[in-house]
Amino acid sequence: QVQLVESGGGLVQAGGSLRLSCAASGRYAMAWFRQAPGKEREFVSAITWNGGITDYADSVKGRFTVSRDNAKNTVYLQMNSLKPEDAAVYYCATALPLRLGLPRSSDYNYWGQGTQVTVSS
Repeated sequence: QVQLVESGGGLVQAGGSLRLSCAASGRYAMAWFRQAPGKEREFVSAITWNGGITDYADSVKGRFTVSRDNAKNTVYLQMNSLKPEDAAVYYCATALPLRLGLPRSSDYNYWGQGTQVTVSS
């Protein structure tokens, strides 16, 4: 049974930082997605099971960093220089069966419950 539990969301002022965590039940390739009210869910970032490959949406490149601690089966999303348009519910996700590289966005089939990020201007 795959379990993903996000934490770390909250309220922050524009220009501030937050670090999201996703505790997983195993060592998987992981991704972060987000969904703002009235908008489609969008890809944010991804990391392979060993951390060797990462990927970012253009909108967050240079501001967000994805990392992982495999001893804790936890993936992190460090978010700096936050903007009001970053406000959303952030979800971590994984794709099974396991694969070496990064899954396609459509491959992700296990999701966490989400954590709210609010950015005040």
